[in-house]
Amino acid sequence: MIRIPFNRPFATGDELDYIRAAIAAPKFSGDGSFTARCHLLLEQSLGIQKVLLTTSCTHALEMAALLLNTGPGDEVIVPSFTFPSAANAFVLRGAKPVFVDIRADTLNIDEGKIEQGITARTKAIFLVHYAGVGCEMDTIMAMAHRHGIAVVEDNAHGLYGRYRGRYLGTLGQLGTLSFHETKNFTCGEGGALLINIANFNERAEILREKGTDRSRFFRGEIDKYTWVDVGSSYLPADLLAAFLCAQLEHRDQIQSMRREIWEIYARELATWAETNRVRLPIVPAECEQSYHMFYVIMPSFESRQALISNLAGFGILAVFHYLPLHLSPMGLRFGGRRGDCPVTEDLADRLLRLPFFTGMSSSEQSEVIEAVRGFRC
Repeated sequence: MIRIPFNRPFATGDELDYIRAAIAAPKFSGDGSFTARCHLLLEQSLGIQKVLLTTSCTHALEMAALLLNTGPGDEVIVPSFTFPSAANAFVLRGAKPVFVDIRADTLNIDEGKIEQGITARTKAIFLVHYAGVGCEMDTIMAMAHRHGIAVVEDNAHGLYGRYRGRYLGTLGQLGTLSFHETKNFTCGEGGALLINIANFNERAEILREKGTDRSRFFRGEIDKYTWVDVGSSYLPADLLAAFLCAQLEHRDQIQSMRREIWEIYARELATWAETNRVRLPIVPAECEQSYHMFYVIMPSFESRQALISNLAGFGILAVFHYLPLHLSPMGLRFGGRRGDCPVTEDLADRLLRLPFFTGMSSSEQSEVIEAVRGFRC
């Protein structure tokens, strides 16, 4: 029986009041008043010119692929160590994912290996800020500029994390966010597209509104709306935006709570990790992380599995993370082979994520720490 879950959703206290207000409003479908509040809050706090809420981060990634006019014959650089949505967004458009290995320290895409994957067909570099720690963006952006290709930041883990003082998700042409229940800020299921180039604004609205210019109609810019482009229904209900709005308004409180939990893990497990040849997360000096997760890198696959089993015996749920995409059934169809991404293959077998959620009590965390410290590799 699991007593301490891997994740437990957190509520600030305003969510139900905001949902009641959304229900009482004239409409609670997409793009209501709470959606507008979330847009404005994110735009102002991140210092960017356009944000569009979506039903998921996956849908935000699909919009990015559409905005870049990705199609058959195109290639997209993708880290093998990520969620399938990253590759699927471009595969759905007919493009081929080109898998690149990760760095051993941050588990982010290895910027030193990207260029060897770039060809004349490369449309974009897709990257993930793993655990909310920024990729080496200066190098990647310079490389993308040199080759004339776009950069899409999957910032599902990293809202309000920074790289050299700049917010993650605001450095490439496009960024995406996730508001899934496992993320720092949540509405159960949800996402957002961050648009860092104004030239994408109008078309992004059209793609999000089923390929119609409906948004312009509601602003009074045209007298009727019609089908003008490809698209889908990417708008979340305003009920979800109401829940999310309460979360985002309490962002400082949430981040402070998560930082404390992360720092306690790092401090209390340091000696155990050194004694047992276990590696804790590495955060480079130029990065301010988002405190999204706390993971350990075990000495072997066997020791990782043994620790998962050991913690389960105490009623504690700890989990592994991504499996290498290039070795998945779909990845093999795109030419993936064992040995292509050796760091990914190694670390995916040894990484374990500890329970980590906003509102985790000190007694819960102490119990996890004691159970971990009692394990010997």
